[in-house]
Amino acid sequence: MDVMRPDVTRWLTRRDVARSISVSVAASMLPWPSFAQAAPRIVVIGGGFGGASCARALRQLDAKLQVTLIEPSQIFTACPFSNEVIAGLRELQAQQFNYERTAAEGVTVIAQAATKIDPQARSVDLADGGSISYDRLVLSPGIELRFDALPGYDQDAALKMPHAWKAGEQTALLRKQIEAMEDGGTVVLAVPAAPLRCPPAPYERASLIAHYLKNKKPRSKILILDAKDGFSQQKLFEAAWKELYPGMIERIALSQGGRVTSVDAATNTIVTDFGNYTAQVASVIPPQRAGRIAEIAGAADNTGWCPIDPVNFASKLVPNIHVIGDAAIAGGIPKSASAAHAQGKACAAAIMNMLSGKSPETPRLTGICYNTVAPGYAFSLSGVYQPKDGQFAEVESTTSPVNAPRDVRAREAEAAENWFKTITVDAFG
Repeated sequence: MDVMRPDVTRWLTRRDVARSISVSVAASMLPWPSFAQAAPRIVVIGGGFGGASCARALRQLDAKLQVTLIEPSQIFTACPFSNEVIAGLRELQAQQFNYERTAAEGVTVIAQAATKIDPQARSVDLADGGSISYDRLVLSPGIELRFDALPGYDQDAALKMPHAWKAGEQTALLRKQIEAMEDGGTVVLAVPAAPLRCPPAPYERASLIAHYLKNKKPRSKILILDAKDGFSQQKLFEAAWKELYPGMIERIALSQGGRVTSVDAATNTIVTDFGNYTAQVASVIPPQRAGRIAEIAGAADNTGWCPIDPVNFASKLVPNIHVIGDAAIAGGIPKSASAAHAQGKACAAAIMNMLSGKSPETPRLTGICYNTVAPGYAFSLSGVYQPKDGQFAEVESTTSPVNAPRDVRAREAEAAENWFKTITVDAFG
């Protein structure tokens, strides 16, 4: 597959976008000058699509850099395609990746949690009592679920009403619950207000659960309780539901009373502004904020997210720290694996320019989001993003046509598989 090499500059065509996610950083891909002093120390916290991509890109740009990746989990479980695991179309192992290739490329991988950051001393404390110093620090901590934001929903409640918004055990739990549900039951999905990780993912989840139920438990229903009136690619989803799952999926929007105000895990009851709903299976997705280490570092503001300079991803609150991925306030860029991967590579290029005394090039991020609503049936939304007025703005976008024939949907499903293979190889090796 055609994965962008870090030592080659090229501008993506729309065909490139349909296969991968990349970033064009022009002159920042030129060879870097040698550093006369000790090699700069770059520490990356968080080994998801953003952090892993950034760490690998830094070493590829200059093999003399001391790059350290801090990630407590030795296995990363990817969220893209995890809805297929829930629907019984894919095994969880297909979502799991390690850091062996990253370490083989010269990145020091520390399987510890970061517990404290001292911006003045430029040091990171680790869970085992050790510490590591840095010249530049990259935070890519992903999201933290706000268990304090929805009355009745805490970590114990999540064992009864799984969010499955961090792939892994929760993904497997929701799958087991759906498989165990009797035919004729109701699956309820509670969707929070924006911002949230991967905005169209709840509706993809509803679609794929509907596919399972249609084939295994056809008298069952799905109810979406939504804290928003509209959502990404809504017309495409609704057209697919009408075609594939007529009468099976019901959505109650914000203006119709769909905002969830509390839950009772003991009775599987979900409470909204206008009524209570009892589910046989409930997937409750709570509000979110940047991963905890971002707050500890002082990089998160009162919104819970991290304001950045979109040109170089530098924190607007803390010096010598960059923030990428879901944790960042990135304007028009959605919080997604595709965006995190692109930001990781662009951040690496920006850091190299800063270390060599150059001004960072203006990044041009190109990403794509695929949604699968049934086997062999997918659609997509692609966008191009550039800094404007202190944040990223969408300067170009392309959405799959609503009335496309099934062969087009089949080709997009194949493209989605290729995209996942490409991005995971590029991020994890």
